[in-house]
Amino acid sequence: MRPLSAVIIARDAATQLPECLASLSFCDEVLVVDSGSTDGTPELARRTGARVIETHWRGFGPQKQFALEQAAHHWVLCVDADERVTPELARAIAAVPPAPGFTAYRFARRNRFMGRYLRHGEGYPDWSLRLFDRRHARWSADAVHERVLTEGPVGTLAGDLLHDSAESLERYLEKQNRYSTLAAQAALAAGRRASAARLLFSPPARFVKFYVLRAGFLDGLPGLVHILIGCWAGFAKYAKMLAAQSGR
Repeated sequence: MRPLSAVIIARDAATQLPECLASLSFCDEVLVVDSGSTDGTPELARRTGARVIETHWRGFGPQKQFALEQAAHHWVLCVDADERVTPELARAIAAVPPAPGFTAYRFARRNRFMGRYLRHGEGYPDWSLRLFDRRHARWSADAVHERVLTEGPVGTLAGDLLHDSAESLERYLEKQNRYSTLAAQAALAAGRRASAARLLFSPPARFVKFYVLRAGFLDGLPGLVHILIGCWAGFAKYAKMLAAQSGR
């Protein structure tokens, strides 16, 4: 493949970053963009040979866009500090030809939840577009649930990206509450409106889709808790939108 930069945004990720960086040894450059860590994350990254930029926080989408613009190479692989590239995925990335037929690639992300990697439902395959030519793609400006916007065709690679978040269930719930607030604000800013029907029917529709049709029930209790929290987060988003629409 052409020269490749791995790009990571981080904050207070010293306990998670070492495994992430170790999985990126096949990349030509590793860039860590830190936003105010107090646990030694920048120093740890530098000791492993990564290039580090310390800057302020811009929101997820803008921060990732800033980071990829600082990379040394046009082809970038964007990962989070709590993610790891499996050997199979690393081989697939390294095998991409110098003149590929695609300007971006997606691959499956396997999420760890309540001590178990989910294999069904909403937790897998969780397709993630993270490898791309930045001349033909960019991160959206969304403050949460950011995504890569690409102009060209998208290919699919074998192998998994492991998402190994170490957060507790309590912290996960707190994060989902924050994300539902940001998602509600973004939807309202884009001119979208919530309705009582959406509030009522969206959660059960989501449950049927991921727990039943996509076999989330095969992941046992973690799969059940994962989809129920997802349904609650969707409900919270629409409830917050309705509250804002009514001026409450």
